[in-house]
Amino acid sequence: MIKKKGIIVAIDGPAGAGKSTTARLLAEKLNYDYIDTGAMYRAVTLFALRNDIKHTETEQLVKLVSSLNFEFKNNGTEIFVNSENVSEQIRSAEVSSKVSDYSKIAEVREILIQKQYEIGEHGGIVMEGRDITTAVFPNAELKIFLTADLDVRAYRRLIEMRNKGQKIDLENVRNNLETRDKIDSSRDVNPLMITEDSIIIDTTKLTVDQQVEIIYNKAKEIIKSLNLHSHHN
Repeated sequence: MIKKKGIIVAIDGPAGAGKSTTARLLAEKLNYDYIDTGAMYRAVTLFALRNDIKHTETEQLVKLVSSLNFEFKNNGTEIFVNSENVSEQIRSAEVSSKVSDYSKIAEVREILIQKQYEIGEHGGIVMEGRDITTAVFPNAELKIFLTADLDVRAYRRLIEMRNKGQKIDLENVRNNLETRDKIDSSRDVNPLMITEDSIIIDTTKLTVDQQVEIIYNKAKEIIKSLNLHSHHN
């Protein structure tokens, strides 16, 4: 048995609920590793588009995904795929509009779930996505479901994209999120859902610091009860 480095904090929720920012700041506070699984699905989408592989071409997709090696650096804010930093490219409007198509493919999810499990199985991580509490780490010590009103999520995502210099209007962002919600919640494989043991946090009226603080306190309670130290080497 490998000694666990800490607990596993699994954070799920719809697009734009503030998962990435919250998870990253929480990981910093706990001195844990931060893993953004959405970035992995985006990276798959980016490479599929680059290689002209449609989401219907399962066999080629499986080959592609199996050949990708994911590495998170700089507090999980940068993702490297086969040693190439693709952190910026995966946030393009094109990738955003196609990511759900590729994410819903069972075979793609299966490979990525395995990779995510291997990254986080020793604990000491904050992992966020759409199926972390259900498919990747159903036994996570702390499960969080972050949600917020669609309008609020759209506005936050708009600001985020504009800050990165992308020209886009609110209606487009809102439509994109709405479509992704539908696909994420209704897909056959590991749809977005709330587990019975998840703590639901509605971030509509919360600041980022407030939501981080709520989860941090829960995490500290669990770490204390399990006699684990939050700081791992």
